[in-house]
Parts: sequence; structure tokens; C-alpha cells
Amino acid sequence: MTEINVLILSAGRRVELIQAFQKAGQKLNIKSNVVAGDCSDTAPALYFADRTYKLPFIHDPNYINSIINVCNNEDISLIIPTIDTDLLLLAENKIYIEKKTNAKVLISDLEVIEICRDKVNTQKFLEKNNFSIPKMYNDSELLSDNVKYPLFIKPISGSSSINTFKVNNKKELNIYRDIINKSIIQDYIEGEEYTVDVFLDFESNIISIVPRLRMAIRSGEISKGKILKDREIIDNITQLMKILKPIGHITVQLMKTKNGIQYIEINPRFGGGAPMSIQSGADSCENLFRLLMGEKLEYNENYKDNITFLRFDQSVCLDENMELL
Repeated sequence: MTEINVLILSAGRRVELIQAFQKAGQKLNIKSNVVAGDCSDTAPALYFADRTYKLPFIHDPNYINSIINVCNNEDISLIIPTIDTDLLLLAENKIYIEKKTNAKVLISDLEVIEICRDKVNTQKFLEKNNFSIPKMYNDSELLSDNVKYPLFIKPISGSSSINTFKVNNKKELNIYRDIINKSIIQDYIEGEEYTVDVFLDFESNIISIVPRLRMAIRSGEISKGKILKDREIIDNITQLMKILKPIGHITVQLMKTKNGIQYIEINPRFGGGAPMSIQSGADSCENLFRLLMGEKLEYNENYKDNITFLRFDQSVCLDENMELL
């Protein structure tokens, strides 16, 4: 029986993702342990994993070596990042980690990560390659009386919609610029917001593209979503991926507006709502196992269309010894 062990970093609340990997392993009759690591020993996902490790904080000098130790202890085949702050560090250390272990790091090339993690870099990349994105304003333009409000402000390297604001006038703009240390300011746009889950193999070949209408959002993460095989989105994302060339599971956010598709951001990792696409049939976890077993995958749209997902919280109860009841 094939054995493929997976390490999920910063596991946090990613219970659905852990269960998706476990389910995929069972389906393929793979001997697999899903190992969860986190800096907090009360991260809920730890209590659903097959093995658990408490890791240092990401900025700790021992963080990378701690990952290497876990990989060697647990014979890890694949390392999965789940949060934005991990990405640059893992991309910079990918070769080192893979040399010291038998694991593959599911991270795109450093150039791709640098484009995606910096909103200004994302803006310039999309503009250069003729993809629509809300206009970005520089300081001199913002001093002009000709600026039309509302605008939108967000951190250059932010995530989870933290410190993102609609700006209605110059007074608000000054307040928000004081709050956010390094920001990007764009036109405020309206329309239907989509998250698109894309899966690409290790050579950046597209395997699946799943648009999800964001029906409701909580703390920057989708809480209600609907899978829609929108041909315009699928075709546009296909063009984008062929130029960007990431690998693995990629999460793209965009809006369909009266002026067409407008991109918001690109997150080169599993997004919080990825289990919706996985459950619809575009199973990135199964795809990863198959790739690691040497299979060649082809592009397909073999996932259910027009289905709605409603997400909710669930509690984990621990006894006085911090063990699962």
C-alpha cells in the first residue's frame, strides 16, 4: 500500500481541509497520516489530525528547522501552507527544506509569491498583462480635487480583509491612512464577488477551475457560497494562470461588474472556502495524492454545478487535561 503523509502548517481552524485529505487518502486506499502543526496547542484542527506538533511562531529563527524535524520524524511527503505570512518564507526556503527531507513543499516559485503577496506587485502584474483591476492611485493623484469617491483602501500585504475600508471622502482617507502603515488605494467597485479555486499540477498545467459566488462573508472568509460554472470567469482565469504559472491550489478573488471582470487579489494557497470546491468534485487533495503517486492529470470540469454551501462553526470540548472529550 502506498504511504503519503501530509503536513498542514498553521492548521488553526482548518478542520475541513484536514478531513478532506483524510477522506481522499481513504478513497485512494493510501496509507496516510495527516499531520497538523500550529504555534497554539488549542488550535481546533489539531484535534482532528492523525498527528500533531506545536511549532514555533513563523518569525522564530527555528521555524524552518522545526518543519524539517517534523518531516523527518513523520516521513512527510507533502507540506501544505495555509496562511499568507508563511508563503514568502517557504518559497525562499523551498529548496533547502526539500534537500533536508523527503517532502515536497506545495509552494509556487518565489517570483510568483512576490507578485501575489504584495498588492502593488499584483496590480502592476495584472495591468501589464491586460487583466482588469480597479485603478490604483498614487500620492499626487490623491492630492487632486478631481478624485472621485468612494475609494477602497487595504494593506499592501494584508489578508482576511483586516484593515480594509470603503473610503467615502478625503477626511476618511486621511484617517485610514494613519491606521494602515503601508496601504494601496483603489477605486471602489461593486458587483458580484467570486472566489475561484484553481488547481494546477507541479508543472503549472491547469487541472480544474471552480468559480464560487460569495453570497455571504465573515471576517474576510466565505460563509455562504454557490458553485457556478461561469464560462467568462473560467476562460479569463485560464489566461491568467497560463501567464502567472503558479502550482497547487490557488485562490483568486474577483468581481463581475458592469464593466466586466475586475480582479481583487490572488492567494497562492488553499483558501478557507476551498473545501466547498473539493466537496463539489474538484478534489485538490485527491489530485495531490495522485500526482505524488506519479499519475498524469488532465484538465476537467467534473464537478457539480449550481450547488450552494452554508458553513457554520462547531465546538471542540476538552477536559481538565486539555484532552478531547
